[in-house]
Amino acid sequence: MHFFMPPLPNCVIRPSAPLCPPKRTVPICRPFHLCHGTTTLGFIFQGGVIAAADTRASAGGLVACPAVNKITPVHSHLVVTSSGSGADCMLWERILKREIRLYELRHRRRISIRGTAKLLSFMLHPFKGTDVCVALTLCGWDKETISPTAQLPFHNSGPKLIYVCSDGARLQGNVFSVGSGSPYAYGVLDGGLRWSLSKEEAISLAREAVFRATHRDAYSGNNVDLFHITAQGWSQREREDLKEEYYRKMQERGKGRGEKQTVTNVAK
Repeated sequence: MHFFMPPLPNCVIRPSAPLCPPKRTVPICRPFHLCHGTTTLGFIFQGGVIAAADTRASAGGLVACPAVNKITPVHSHLVVTSSGSGADCMLWERILKREIRLYELRHRRRISIRGTAKLLSFMLHPFKGTDVCVALTLCGWDKETISPTAQLPFHNSGPKLIYVCSDGARLQGNVFSVGSGSPYAYGVLDGGLRWSLSKEEAISLAREAVFRATHRDAYSGNNVDLFHITAQGWSQREREDLKEEYYRKMQERGKGRGEKQTVTNVAK
């Protein structure tokens, strides 16, 4: 398998001494410390895979852009949620798209999502310990394919959710939330996530997890993007502005409590 490997940053390659440690130049200090923040999540349920994310890009205490795309479709059955440095994530998503397309042209079949995660992990591992900051969650659906050697179907079809970071770590699971708002999102997901959710319930749960995280986390906010991946491919829900969603929910909850209290007092 051949894939493109970008050179390590600030390294000088010495052909005469390949085993010597690379000589690094003096790093250039940034004018201020960059704190990355975001809220991305993905989970598996009986109806497929849900991927959701906010749209705020932050640079320290600044909102760099309020409407970025943190969920990127890679092909018809795979989307990637990104967290970390925006420039690094965009670069590696483009590299991943290209390598998947080259693999498909060489082998006349699409690489599996596990194979995609393994390929991405191998490409990112040499950058461990550098300033590269990438955390991608692969959310997709593997179709049943035929082995070119044994002429037997692969039995790894179905929904897949795999997390890959710039250290080369690769984890597969049923639910992942990444970013500075992930603790708040996990609090909602742990209370409401179950396998038997309907599509509408799963979408509602993902929306609630994102907008509650955006309310509590200063580095997350503005809108929510949501994708639903099934055996037929991915579909995108229209982007929603969640600025007033949290307060509307709290107001509805307050009205409900007030009505219950009034009924209780009347009964007494």
